[in-house]
Amino acid sequence: MKLLLDECIDRRLARELKGEHVIKTVPQMGWATIKNGKLLALAETEFDVFITVDRNLSFQQNLPKFNIAVLVLHAGSNRLADLKPLVPQILIKLPNMSKGKAESVSID
Repeated sequence: MKLLLDECIDRRLARELKGEHVIKTVPQMGWATIKNGKLLALAETEFDVFITVDRNLSFQQNLPKFNIAVLVLHAGSNRLADLKPLVPQILIKLPNMSKGKAESVSID
């Protein structure tokens, strides 16, 4: 599965998600500063899931028109220390995600 990490997520999270996944960050793709609608349009051509901490994304964008799933991380901050506890839930959620829909994971 090909995953794209939003620029607001610590890039070191990619190491935690490695395994069978190919992971890139928005800056690695040269897409930093591109707004969400255009970013999703670019991402859908190369990735299966877009991972972000932007809780408003699903309200601001018409996700069903995009051929990519969105995973929203709910943590205390976007710092790696706050995101790492979400990794087990992320790995469980990823295989069942549907393109054009947003899912979320949070610390229980």
